[in-house]
Amino acid sequence: MEIIGRIYNDYHEKFGVPRQSGLNPALLSRIVMEPNYRVREAFRGIEAYSHLWLIWEFSEVPKDAPFSPTVRPPRLGGNTRLGVFATRSPFRPNRLGLSCVELIKVEESPEGPVLVVAGADLMNGTPINDIKPYLPYADSYPEARVNEALARPRLQVVIPPSLTKRMPAEKLPALSELLALDPRPAYQEDPARVYGLNFGGFDVKFRVADGILTLQGIEEARPEG
Repeated sequence: MEIIGRIYNDYHEKFGVPRQSGLNPALLSRIVMEPNYRVREAFRGIEAYSHLWLIWEFSEVPKDAPFSPTVRPPRLGGNTRLGVFATRSPFRPNRLGLSCVELIKVEESPEGPVLVVAGADLMNGTPINDIKPYLPYADSYPEARVNEALARPRLQVVIPPSLTKRMPAEKLPALSELLALDPRPAYQEDPARVYGLNFGGFDVKFRVADGILTLQGIEEARPEG
């Protein structure tokens, strides 16, 4: 299976990436095609669709990872096992992911047509295997049944005014939404613990207590190496 493009955004590490697409619409991503697919004709008519399906690869999962028929979803506390085909775990036989994103625009660039999309749940640099239009009359089932145990309440996010100046203002809405989704594993509830994640080239520190997430610090991330 060929890689046709890669997605680029502010999710620089796995911790903090939303567990489903569409949960953080404030986060914009750019899909840059590989040289063989930078053909404008391949995108003719795509602007007629508001949303797209992305088929992509869990590139951070080792290719030689052994198959396990069950997994332990973090949303269930990491102790309950479910069948891999009853979850969206990245540890799958073919490491394929499926995400629905909103198409904001198609940009013309020196790298060919670039898709600007919202609501992606993919890490920066993730390879894309295919792109297809979302069809609401065929793809949407509002009455569908889901496992309610996987749901988790949103957090109230508090960012002290002194910290808002340490990050570009245009990044703050997406950061706030990411944090409100509660990136912690469900089994971690220590109010004294300070968590950290890298978002958009910034190291973000936070604590969570009684449903309130409070930022403790924002610093520019040090370059690797």
